[in-house]
Amino acid sequence: MLFKSSSSALLGIDAYVVEVEVDISAGLPNFIVVGLPDASIRESKERVKAALKNCGYEFPSRKVTINLAPADRRKEGPAFDLPIALGHLAYLGIIPPDGGRDYIFMGELALDGRIKPVKGVLSAALLAKKKSYKGIIVPHQNEKEAALVEGLDVFGLENLVQVVEFLSFPGKIRPDHYSLAELLTQPVHELDFRDVKGQYHVKRALEVAAAGSHNVLLVGPPGAGKTMLARRIPSILPDMTFGEIIEVTQVYSAAGLLRDQGAVAVRPFRSPHHNITDAGLIGGGTIPRPGEVSLAHNGVLFLDELPEFDRNALEGLRQPVEDGGVTISRASMTVTFPSSFMLVAAMNPCEDVFRSPTGLEAECTEAQRSRYYSKISGPLLDRIDIQVEVPSVKFQDIVSRAEGESSEEIRSRVVRARERQLKRFEERRIYANAHMESKDVKAFCRIDRDGLQLLETAVNRLGFSARAYDRSLKVARTIADLAGEEDIRPPHLSEAIQYRAMDRYY
Repeated sequence: MLFKSSSSALLGIDAYVVEVEVDISAGLPNFIVVGLPDASIRESKERVKAALKNCGYEFPSRKVTINLAPADRRKEGPAFDLPIALGHLAYLGIIPPDGGRDYIFMGELALDGRIKPVKGVLSAALLAKKKSYKGIIVPHQNEKEAALVEGLDVFGLENLVQVVEFLSFPGKIRPDHYSLAELLTQPVHELDFRDVKGQYHVKRALEVAAAGSHNVLLVGPPGAGKTMLARRIPSILPDMTFGEIIEVTQVYSAAGLLRDQGAVAVRPFRSPHHNITDAGLIGGGTIPRPGEVSLAHNGVLFLDELPEFDRNALEGLRQPVEDGGVTISRASMTVTFPSSFMLVAAMNPCEDVFRSPTGLEAECTEAQRSRYYSKISGPLLDRIDIQVEVPSVKFQDIVSRAEGESSEEIRSRVVRARERQLKRFEERRIYANAHMESKDVKAFCRIDRDGLQLLETAVNRLGFSARAYDRSLKVARTIADLAGEEDIRPPHLSEAIQYRAMDRYY
């Protein structure tokens, strides 16, 4: 007897349909899985056998052949346990032989018949809707992420007995329905810019960065507040749109990091340690998995102590920073992960900053600076729009009881600036000024004669590259948006140019 059902597997973060064919026939008892399965799929025999017996069903002592089509793509994970078990139940006559043809089934089976959560359910739900399936049957813990897809019947079931009931008595179990308010939690930020003492020009630079989604480098001595400032950036970023929430949740679902969350509704903030490997930062593996640059998609990637990161790993950041995506090629597949993030990096002015009597930044010699900065390549620095020096906090600011400007006040200005950008780019797939391409810079960043002279001076004296020239125009466009002005004026350009602090050292 041959039983067919549909499941799905991941290629990157996108799902594709896997037809699970279960053939049970007379012959020596055996259990064979073909179709490039990994070890976890081959071990499904023991899970399915125990689950069936512990739910009161028999496990047929027959020759069992299972094919996962298409057979030329490698598959991994225990999500095929459920459709494999359905083939045995159909052979026993417990469920209709043609039951469930219009549904996608996913789930790992526990030995007692419970259906355990699996990865990639949101991608599978998006696939089910695209391929016009009636619905999707998933573990109960995964039902909220699948429910993000509108117009699709989602059945979050807890055990194998419920699946039998669903297929044997159509209509008895109703699909789950959730409102967006139930699926999306409101972002709560415990860290606030109000707590930061002094550093007013740095706060201004971070406000500009948040308004245009620009990359930032903070350079200053230990204890100046670089990390403290960076960790508060998410509190001034605008809320994600529903489309952005779907994108981020899809990445986290594919990486198996959703846990019991229905969706990732807060912009990610990722802060990997500097001993991270290339694959951990950029993504990779035999079967490619998303790295930190993809887990920071639509959010912030914070690299503290930037020069301490491996040089190869940092050079690998060039493509994700420039393109908003990272392509990983292996012998058997090529996948692309999204990686449109805001890069925030921090570093000391020199390696031996603590060895001076006072620890002041000014006591770093030019030779020490040059040696330390040489650990970071010029092309990577070129891709960082805003480079700002963070001085030591003054004693008067430390003891002051005056509260600084709150994150909510800064965020209100950032949101207004983003709204101007969304209106400007409504006919293009651009969400912030930092994402503009060269033709967009020419169209939306026009400057007058005085502004042109300013940039000419910057190119000649500071050695701006063509990329630095374009990025300065993007930052000036953001500063003008914060000021509520349509035209870029010389004061906006002057502020943008002063944010290229590192160019004088290269």
